[in-house]
Amino acid sequence: MIIQKTENSRISTFDPNNFSFGDTFIDHMIICEYENGKWGDVKLVPYGPLQFTPAMMGVNYGQACFEGMKAYKDKDGQVFLFRPEKNFERINKSAKRLAIPEVTEEMFLDGLKALVDLDRAWIPQGEGMSLYLRPLIFATEEVLKARVSNKYMFAIVASPAKSYYTEPVSVKISDHYSRAASGGVGSAKAAGNYAASFYPTQLAIEEGYEQIIWTDDATHEYFEESGTMNVFVRINDTIYTPPTSEKILDGVTRDSFIQLAKKRGIEVKVEPIAVKDVVAAQKNGTLKEVWGVGTAVVTTIFQALGYNGDKLALPSLSDEESYAAILKSDLVNLQNNLSEDTFGWRVLVEKQVLETV
Repeated sequence: MIIQKTENSRISTFDPNNFSFGDTFIDHMIICEYENGKWGDVKLVPYGPLQFTPAMMGVNYGQACFEGMKAYKDKDGQVFLFRPEKNFERINKSAKRLAIPEVTEEMFLDGLKALVDLDRAWIPQGEGMSLYLRPLIFATEEVLKARVSNKYMFAIVASPAKSYYTEPVSVKISDHYSRAASGGVGSAKAAGNYAASFYPTQLAIEEGYEQIIWTDDATHEYFEESGTMNVFVRINDTIYTPPTSEKILDGVTRDSFIQLAKKRGIEVKVEPIAVKDVVAAQKNGTLKEVWGVGTAVVTTIFQALGYNGDKLALPSLSDEESYAAILKSDLVNLQNNLSEDTFGWRVLVEKQVLETV
């Protein structure tokens, strides 16, 4: 790894009690270029702009995918990643679907650890605090031809993060727009998937909702995801979540919730969730809660579902009653080294002496 440390650290300007998520960036980033059929050296360099033109193929033809993950700092200042091997597996799954060359484990995991180690001072400490990490791959060849690119960049950038979407939200069950289609790229974390979701989300916001529950493209009769999250439904004391497929992202937080629920002895059914069944459960009082999960938000609890012009209210549960809140607490405690990690999910980032090359 080639390391170039910044001579102008901005850490003194960072106020961990007053910052906004997503537009505050740490001092360094990882970059690695692909050319002539192979990846080059991984470089840890000062964060900043890169030189590209509007002819870059990633912008024109959409060969771009990314991951979302976090680093956590415990009360003793130790720093941990959470299940990073799952993100490594998924970014390569996304890359393969988009005809992008896969990255190596060394590039991904060693790059993450080196970046987090060098800029560990940027990781805020405390409840809900973390460092959001964004590994991404995008086509960089500058040519206006609709074909697979011959050049790419792998990069990792990072931004301090805190809790958001903390209040329960209202979501609209989509009856027209879909996030993904059979045979498409729904199971890939492709940049274009997010772009396509913005317009329907804007329409839902105009109707008084904060997000959308995406339904299947063929019939709009089954739940798939919610906004940028995987979705869970609790009917009586059973949790339901749709199975992953070529249309549904295999979320790390989703998998963690399922395993944590099973550890508690909560029944989890991974099966299709029919809209009519959820509506019927709301009518007869057996629908206890619906929520979304994802890396950035961890958990967002829904207070109402929009369906056929009606806003269906959901119960307001205490943290002791809510499976969503209980499982979120279990997960956050694991991530922040506040509980025993019986799953082996935490990965300690050792302090290293990084030499400039």
